[in-house]
Amino acid sequence: MTISTGLERMPVVRELADFPRNSGTWLERAVFNHRLLVTLACLVATLVLGFLATRVSLNASFDKMIPVGHPYIQNYLQNRSELRGMGNTLRVVVENEKGDIFDARYLQALKHINDDLFLMQGVDRAWVKSLWTPATRWTEVTEEGFQGGPVMPDNFDGKAASVDKLRLNVARAGLVGSLVANDFQSSAIVAPLLDGKDGDRDARLDYWRLSRDIETQIRDKYEKGLAADGQPWGVKVHVIGFAKIIGDLLDGLVQVMMYFGVATVIAGLLLYGYTRCLRSTALVLGCSLVAVLWQVGLVRLVGLELDPYSMLVPFLVFAIGVSHGAQKMNGIMQDIGRGTHRLVAARYTFRRLFLAGVTALLADAMGFGVLMLIPIPVIRELALTASIGVAVLIFTNLLLLPVLLSYVGVSPKAAARSLLVEKAQAAGQGSRLWGLLDNFAAKRNWALAAVLGSLALAVVGFAVSLKLQVGDLDPGAPELRPDSRYNRDNAYVAKNYSLSSDLFAVIVKTPKEGCLKYATLEHVDRLAWELQQLPEVRTTVALTDVVRQITAGSFEGNPKWQTISRNQDILNYGAQQATVNNPEMFNVECSVMPLVAYLSDHKAQTLQKVLGVVEDFVQANPTDPAQVQILPAAGSAGIEAATNIVVREANRTMLLYVYAAVIALCFLTFRSWRAVLVAVIPLVVTSILCEALMVALGIGVKVATLPVIALGVGIGVDYALYLLSVQLAGQRRGLSLGAAYAEAVTFTGRVVALVGVTLAAGVITWAFSPIKFQADMGILLTFMFVWNMVGALVLIPALSHFLLNDRHFLLKKQQTDLAGAMSPSQPSFRTP
Repeated sequence: MTISTGLERMPVVRELADFPRNSGTWLERAVFNHRLLVTLACLVATLVLGFLATRVSLNASFDKMIPVGHPYIQNYLQNRSELRGMGNTLRVVVENEKGDIFDARYLQALKHINDDLFLMQGVDRAWVKSLWTPATRWTEVTEEGFQGGPVMPDNFDGKAASVDKLRLNVARAGLVGSLVANDFQSSAIVAPLLDGKDGDRDARLDYWRLSRDIETQIRDKYEKGLAADGQPWGVKVHVIGFAKIIGDLLDGLVQVMMYFGVATVIAGLLLYGYTRCLRSTALVLGCSLVAVLWQVGLVRLVGLELDPYSMLVPFLVFAIGVSHGAQKMNGIMQDIGRGTHRLVAARYTFRRLFLAGVTALLADAMGFGVLMLIPIPVIRELALTASIGVAVLIFTNLLLLPVLLSYVGVSPKAAARSLLVEKAQAAGQGSRLWGLLDNFAAKRNWALAAVLGSLALAVVGFAVSLKLQVGDLDPGAPELRPDSRYNRDNAYVAKNYSLSSDLFAVIVKTPKEGCLKYATLEHVDRLAWELQQLPEVRTTVALTDVVRQITAGSFEGNPKWQTISRNQDILNYGAQQATVNNPEMFNVECSVMPLVAYLSDHKAQTLQKVLGVVEDFVQANPTDPAQVQILPAAGSAGIEAATNIVVREANRTMLLYVYAAVIALCFLTFRSWRAVLVAVIPLVVTSILCEALMVALGIGVKVATLPVIALGVGIGVDYALYLLSVQLAGQRRGLSLGAAYAEAVTFTGRVVALVGVTLAAGVITWAFSPIKFQADMGILLTFMFVWNMVGALVLIPALSHFLLNDRHFLLKKQQTDLAGAMSPSQPSFRTP
């Protein structure tokens, strides 16, 4: 008695003694002839890597989020030490809920908050700025000359006279809109942060700890706590900045871990509903969880960390593991249902699907590996973490799982049910859905309708996808929900302060003492004027503004002297005064100074316009590089503008490489360009529709969403590899296209549908995440997994009707017979 496996005919072996142990490839013999050794080795690896997994850390880094190789970012990094406050800065705004800032109780609370923030780990204390810091100064012109001092009076005691003096000093210093709100109900504390290099873990900023400290030592302490007199402080704290965004993302990961458990339960229920076998379902889930454990342990072993972006990778590894495990489990269950011994069934399934499984995992790895080409460290670490996970799946789900199933097998009822379903399907009495799918391969009108329908969807989707934008499309932090605490804080600051947190800084470099030359200041002043013409620019601040004010003050405050003098002595005097009151305007050697534009938002279009003005100005007004260099870009908005450039360039390049890799792998597997087209076209349609969905949902292409399409393509090709491998093998044995596809559906097609639903169900839980970019990734990946599944089950047979039909195989058989080549009954890849 023989059985049709879809790849070759293998005898039913009921007794283990009747099976030749030395049959199969060397890998099969090494694994199954030493099952106990393989199991023990995997157990030891699980214990060791499981211990390491408990020591993995969650953190992030400002430098990892930016394309450190881009010339604009290199400009910032090379001058970062001279540009305090132009990179990673925290802004804490303290609001008086019962009045304005000129209240003794409020000012006392502000002082305590300032001191607590000043002492926090990671704060660059020399550059902290608030009403209470000595560096915040006022200057005025009197008949006796310049007068000035700290905004906060030295002898401030909270009494009415001291408060009135503070009120006057705030007006003198011109702090309204920057450190003081326009409505005088809040004031800000600006704290630049120190972040050591990635290689120095001790010097690195712990964002999670900093965020928790802000919540416990500042927000909770002063919003909910009591003052020394037992009364509430009466303040509300708003915190914005990159560090707080990352801290909130890391806090959200704790909740995201709950979704991992939900995804596991959903996958288990779907598998059990398909197999009705508890032991095999538990083994598939167990091996997939072991893969995650190994992956996290190896991440710790190679010195990496998990961050808000790579934290999603274990979800994907688990889902991919379940999909491959389901294929192995299904094959073993079918063979056991026919009466084959469980060990022999495991070896048969290993023979049939190992190469297809390895190829599919290699395609997954290609999808991840292509991300290594993107010069943004956080994406490269995500790619490396994911590649580790995919490599682990080869051992846990392609080797360990069949070995474990060879020990425990499946329940007899489940095996018998699987055989009945297969026989019913073969007799045309199975599910009507699978019968309908056969029509796409057998009937020309069905195939033509599917191809034309997909083409119409692709054309419409492509037209919509042309509107896809790069960068953020919403104000605030798009990584978080619009109603998150951070975005509410950001909205409050944007509403009440003229100087926004979106800083676009142009770096001006000169020789030593060169930043005060008339030609330099005049050049920078013209660039500032160009930027001010943009409605997206609220205002600009540079040394030119300070020099103007000091020059006018030197001439009794006469406004006609608010200009940049050609007299170098006057300019030198301006620099001397600026050193006291505005030291952030230039460095000690007066060789680096920033021109800062405060933007209305950091949307992609805004950043593109601002950067375009700077680039056009530099091109239209060339300078001697030895005297003056205008270098974009610093500040939060400037860094994001450079990041958008890299993302825009990487988006198409990434897709080109991932499709090139997938095409190469498919060609190596199928050895047919026609089969490659059948496998890849559904992926292309899904990619186009995914980009159209991003436009419809208002999602831009950025660091968080850039990997999605590559991952969807790499994982989506798994369906085609499993389905087409069986279909082509059947056709090469002489079966008609309809019969070969029906056999492929019976053997792997139903599991393809199960895998698609399981993958989608696993990632759709992300849609409920408090982290918006994770929710966006969950929606997009769910869409791609489902559409790739539909494309595999509908488009593959429809395209096969035109590209891989019976006439094609008959002609190929005649040609190979004449050439004396390989028999058409031989599979597309070698099987023992």
